[in-house]
Parts: sequence; structure tokens; C-alpha cells
Amino acid sequence: MLSRRQLLALSTAAGLARCASPGERERESPSAAGRIDARPSSPATAGARGSRRIGSGTLYVPESYDPRRAAPLIVVLHGAGGAPEGMMRLMRPHAERAGAIVFGPKSTGATWDLIQSALGPDVERLDEALEEVFSRYLIDPERIAVSGFSDGASYALTIGIANGDLFTHILAFSPGFLNAPAQHGMPRVYVSHGTADRVLPIDRCSRVLVPRLQSAGYQVIYREFDGPHTVPPDVATEAIDWFASR
Repeated sequence: MLSRRQLLALSTAAGLARCASPGERERESPSAAGRIDARPSSPATAGARGSRRIGSGTLYVPESYDPRRAAPLIVVLHGAGGAPEGMMRLMRPHAERAGAIVFGPKSTGATWDLIQSALGPDVERLDEALEEVFSRYLIDPERIAVSGFSDGASYALTIGIANGDLFTHILAFSPGFLNAPAQHGMPRVYVSHGTADRVLPIDRCSRVLVPRLQSAGYQVIYREFDGPHTVPPDVATEAIDWFASR
């Protein structure tokens, strides 16, 4: 397992690591520690299929959803300055094929709270949204993924490592860093990155992050592709197929 010092050292692309005294850590709220309390349960009411809003985010439930059978769930996190709809358009066709429900939350600011200041507001918002999803849809606790692109990928890694007792998989497309306050569980990890990425250069980002995750005992599937800061369709297909098969 990674130590606190090693976890902070994974903040490679951006100097976001912030050390705190033990007393300060004890005073932090669960959201400041990146913790999500929502858990899958037996829905009190059956939710509808199709697209709908949950808070400031977008939920998509495929027509194949059967309320009597637990479905996979994929949380998709947008990049800086983005919106849920962009990631939803990318992931929805692949998720549809896998029979997965997809939820795209919106960050409270231009990007996720950790990148702007510290964990808190976006963790709380995600926790509340997932509580609503779990109250309406039967979700398979063995197939819950948090995914994202760019800043969203960095946030997915951070939140996924901090909540590996909820998220079974992390799909990180072109991440820049990982700054999890603590570890819980051992989620499986998929990372992709373009060799021509000029926004988050691969040598300073995934080529540093992936070996450290592997040395910490995480099962990591790593794909490099010849391209810029993007998510090629075949990479998205591979990631979802890998998630759906586990």
C-alpha cells in the first residue's frame, strides 16, 4: 500500500500536494477527505429509463435496464471548462452496449474542487447525486466505475483511490496527477495517454503515475496511443469492455 508520503508524491503534473498535521486531518469533514458515503441499496422506487437531470448532472439509463437485475454504473467526469454532456456523448454508446447506467456530474467551478483549492464541494455534490441514483436504480456493487478525461481523469484517480470500497474500477483518460488523501479498497485501474499530448505531457504524467500505482499493488491496464490530448473511440471501447467483463 502507498504511504501518505507516497500518495502525495503522485501529484506529478501539478503542485497540488498539501501536507497537514494529524490534528488538522482529524478535524476535516468526510468530503474534505474525499469520502463518499452513498452505497447501492434496494431502490424504494423504480426510476425511468432514458436521460434525466440529477442536480446539475445528467443521468442516462439504457432501454435495456431491467429493475429486477443489478446494472453496472459508470460515473464520467469532464475535463477543465467542460460539461457532462461531452463525456456523456463519448461514453454513452459504449455503456449502452454494456447495459451500464451512466452519470455525468458537473463540477461546482470551471474544474473540480481539488484542482481549484481542496476537496469538498464536488465530493458533497457527487455524494448527494449518487444517493439519489442508488435510491431509484438497482446497481451492481461489483461494477461501479469512476472515469474521466484530463482534469476529470486526475479527479477520478483521486476519488477512486479514496473510495475504492465503493468504486471497483477507475478509467482515467490522459490524467495529470493523483492526490488521494487516503486509500480505501483496491479498485482496478485503466489508464490511457497520447504520446503527443502537449497539455499533460505523458513523460511527466502517466509514465510516472502508472509505475507507482503498479508498485503499490494496483492492477493497472495501461494504453499509450499515437495522438494528442484526447480519447480515441477505440480506447473508450476497450476501457468499457474491460470494465464490463470484470
